[in-house]
Order: sequence, then C-alpha cells, then structure tokens
Amino acid sequence: MMGLAESQHSSRSVWQRRYMAGLWLSDAAVVGLAVGVAQIARFGTETREVTTAAFSGLSYTAASVAMALLWLSMLTIHRTRSARVIGGGAEEYRRIAVATLQLFGLVAIVSMLFHLEIARGYLAIAFPVGLFGLSLSRWIARKVVSRQRAVGKCSTSVLVVGSRQSVLTMTRNFSRDAGSGYRVVGVCLPGHGFRDDDNMVVDGRAIPVLGDEYSVVHALRQCGADTVVVTATEHLGHEGIRSLVWELEPHDVDLVVAPGVVDVAGPRLEMRPVAGFPLIHVEKPRYHGAKRFGKSAFDLCFSLIALAAVSPVMVAIAIAVKATSKGPVLYKSERIGLDGKPFQMLKFRTMVDGADKQVEALFGNNEGAGVLFKMKHDPRVTPVGRILRKFSLDELPQFLNVLRREMSVVGPRPPLRREVEAYDGEVRRRLLVKPGLTGLWQVSGRSDLSWDETVRLDLSYVENWSMTQDLLIVGKTIRAVTAGSGAY
Repeated sequence: MMGLAESQHSSRSVWQRRYMAGLWLSDAAVVGLAVGVAQIARFGTETREVTTAAFSGLSYTAASVAMALLWLSMLTIHRTRSARVIGGGAEEYRRIAVATLQLFGLVAIVSMLFHLEIARGYLAIAFPVGLFGLSLSRWIARKVVSRQRAVGKCSTSVLVVGSRQSVLTMTRNFSRDAGSGYRVVGVCLPGHGFRDDDNMVVDGRAIPVLGDEYSVVHALRQCGADTVVVTATEHLGHEGIRSLVWELEPHDVDLVVAPGVVDVAGPRLEMRPVAGFPLIHVEKPRYHGAKRFGKSAFDLCFSLIALAAVSPVMVAIAIAVKATSKGPVLYKSERIGLDGKPFQMLKFRTMVDGADKQVEALFGNNEGAGVLFKMKHDPRVTPVGRILRKFSLDELPQFLNVLRREMSVVGPRPPLRREVEAYDGEVRRRLLVKPGLTGLWQVSGRSDLSWDETVRLDLSYVENWSMTQDLLIVGKTIRAVTAGSGAY
C-alpha cells in the first residue's frame, strides 16, 4: 500500500508540474505578443526611443522586454500559477486582473518619478490585449483540465475525517462539481475502529472506512490520498488538530479544515487571531445599500440591451405560437417575489390553452422535486412549446418583469404561491432577494435537480450574492441554455 500512496503522490506532482510549466509558457507567449503588438501597432517597425530625462537611448524594444519581464514577475508574485487555483475559475482570473492592474499602476508611478513619457497608445493596446489573452489562455487550460478530470485524471484524491453525514455531503458535492477535481478515496470516522473490508456506500460507490480520527497517517498509507479534509474538529479539538498538522508535516499531503459554515462564500469569512486562537468571523449578508443599487442598475441596463438584441427573435416566436395553437401568445403566471409580494410573471405560452385546469388530473405523474410539478413528457406542451422550453426561449418576456422591477436578471427561482405556503423558516430566506430570470439552479442542472439541491443553491445565492457572481452566472447560463440539457 505504501508503494501505491507514493505512486499517487508522484503522479499528482508530475501533472501539476507539467500544468504549471505549460501556464508559464503560455503566459510568456501572451505577454510577449501583447507588448509586441502594442509596439508595432503604435510605432510600426521603426526604432523609437522613450522620452526621458533620466535615461538616454532607451528604445521601446528594450522597454517592451522590461515590461514583459515585469509582467511575468507580477503574475508570479500574485501566485496566478499556484496549484491552489488550478481550475479555480473566478479566483484565477481575479489574480491575473490584480497582477495586471498593479503592473500598469507601477509603470505609471515609475514614469512619474523618472519623467518617462511612454506613449499612451502603446499602453492602451498592451493592457487590454494582454489581459484578454491571459484570461483566454487560462480558460482554455481550465477546459483541458476539466475534460481530464471528467475521466478521472488530473484529480486530487481526498481523505475525509468526519461524520458519516459530512462524508456523504462532501462526496456528493465533489461528484456534482467534477471540474473541481476532488475525489474522496477514504474516510476516517470518529469513534470508528479499523476493520478490514469496511466500506461506506455513497451513491453506489464504496468508499473504504480506514479507522477513526486518530488513524489519519495510517489511512493515508492505505488509500494514497494527497489531501486530508477535516470536518471533525469538535472531536479532535485544537490540540488534536495541532498534532495532526505536525504528523502530516513530513508527508507530501495538503491539510484542509472545513469550518462547518455551509454555503458561505469567502468574502464573508475573515480569519482573526483572538487570544491565540484563529477564529473565523462570519460577516452578515448585505441586501441593501450600494450593492442593491448596483444590482438594480445592472438589471436595467442588461435587460434593455437584451430586449433590443432579441426583439426579432421574440417577434418570430410570437408568430409561431399564435399560428400553431389557440390561445394568447403570452402566459401569465402568479409568482411570489421580494418579501413575499405576488406578481404576474410573463412567458411565451408553451402549453395548450387552459393547461392549468389539467394539473390535478396529471398530478399522479408528477416527476418534479419537492413541491414542484414537472413532467418530462407533459401532454399539455405544444410542439413549438417543446422547442421553446428546451432552449429557455419561452422565458425571454421575463426581461419585461425585470424592467418592471419585479424580477432580477440573476436570483433564486421564481416560486409559485403553493410552493411558498409549503416553505419552512429556512426556505423562506429565498424571498430576501428578487427572483431571477436565471440563477445557480439554472446553471447547475435546471429541472434535473432534486428539491433539496434547488433549495440549497438558492439559499447559497441569497447568502453570498455579488455582482461578480451574477456576471459569472450569466456567462454559464448562455452555455447551459445552448446545450438545452435539464429543461423540459
């Protein structure tokens, strides 16, 4: 078993080294291309010198080389190629943007101190070309890694130290987000002695139970994991965690401690040392003030642009709906919005006229999750409606709801009154923000999600909503709608 563990650690080190070396080469190529394009576009092939009172004979070629080296250094300083952010998405892009912004801020300061008059056109070309190129190259690299992880390669094997419920939750979440590359290969359950052939079955997959919270090093030798995730902090205590850190120090293993705070994003968590203890402070979610104003402004601008862009498509859909079935073009459905206020949500009609009256007769065939009514092969859906639903084209009129300030572009799924009446105290938190035309539920499986998963994703959005997250969800929605999966 020891040989297997060493082999897995070696395998992880090899692919990570190759990946980071590939990133370094792509960064160098993109940065070199950016400064080269900027120099040629601004000055052509002629030799030009930077106007300066401090140096003489400083050519733009030398300045471009210095800029490229400094740019690559800033990317290294900000750890944009760290294994911690491989496939990390937003965090990886954020580090690239911060490194690039700081670079050009540094260039501005140096220019002022040494009276360098660098052509503004040169910088105006190098900055966006480089930032776009770096982001694009990282996106391509992430896609390559995601495909590898989908077939079990380039993954991080995880040993979870925690209760059965925490293992169950983590394993399912890691499986759903295959792009993260985490795969649970072993478990240590508090108070559980080691027994041969003892397994814990999660969604049909057997995961070996390798002892209790004090058997971590032995378990690592058995399963060859390269990351230990600890959720059983109440069993280990601060002395047990400290001892575990020391035990794992000689091994090539990462240690991650789950704080037990579910679905709260990083910006709301702050580590502060108090009386020698590292305490995690959880900031309260903010639903008012500048953040809400920014979200409202985004909703207005995005909806106006979207309606202008898709208006020809909406006209064609309206004609198709009217020509192929009797009834109105638009279907109005009462939904519950912000703070429990009802409103009429607009959609293109995708069912036969009077379909609502047939719900009770079809309820025995309900395939929806929780209080939702869904049927994959609903007989009330028209042929045109089936196409509209597959690609979510029936939801385009909801941009009008956004302009009427009843909905947001991104938010929780708009609930029916009967759904809200069945909510418990926890689920009612979905009503703290406006329902959305799209949301985490839309980009994470749509109608294929269970009721519990739909609620969890909506509550996660409510707890952590931000403009950055909204933009990422909009981008993912376009891909999800184009694929047409999970919609019926």
